Amino acid sequence: MGWDAVVWGKWYQALVTDKRSTYHHGSLPDVLVATALELLDEGGMAGVSVRETARRAGVSPGAPFRHFADREALLNAVAGRVLDGFVAWQRAALADARPDRTAMWTFGRAFVMYAASHTHRFELLRKTVYGGQPAPELREGLEEIDRLVTGVVTSGQRAGELRSGDPALVTLTSHALVYGLSQMIVDGFLPAEHADRLVDQVLDTFGAGIVLSPEEKR
Repeated sequence: MGWDAVVWGKWYQALVTDKRSTYHHGSLPDVLVATALELLDEGGMAGVSVRETARRAGVSPGAPFRHFADREALLNAVAGRVLDGFVAWQRAALADARPDRTAMWTFGRAFVMYAASHTHRFELLRKTVYGGQPAPELREGLEEIDRLVTGVVTSGQRAGELRSGDPALVTLTSHALVYGLSQMIVDGFLPAEHADRLVDQVLDTFGAGIVLSPEEKR
């Protein structure tokens, strides 16, 4: 084998190695987040550790720290993935809404059913997104949810499906209702197996109103 062939062989091997290395390091954060999400689904937040994530992903215990400073950073990345899925879940529900139900009712029902179906993921959202100040990388997702709910409210008001009023206040009231109901189900105060029926009853009661107007009292 001539000198040129030897040099070419070494150069080609180095090129392939570099590409593999770049691909590996470029994809490792996604692999780690996906692996941590599996651990979350299996055992909740307590089951997610950097060491176990690394072990299951097949990398060294120190490898995750090249991408995530600590466990909290890893959980925030997982929360971002969960938040994306939560928004997609809501949008899919709105796109497939029942013709006899308002978009507001559909959104509220989808919110609660997500929590009932993904209890560990909802717990993570409660801690990282709804529990105080979310990390900067999660604020965009939270703002997207707020925009989605506000859009549902304003559209419903324009269509005459919802009463007029400050959209921000209506959004807050509606969000508080479904968040509270979701939390009661996730905490076990209400049975998750009956969530489907419970959410329909609660939303119907909320939609009908529980306080009589002066005209209705007459």
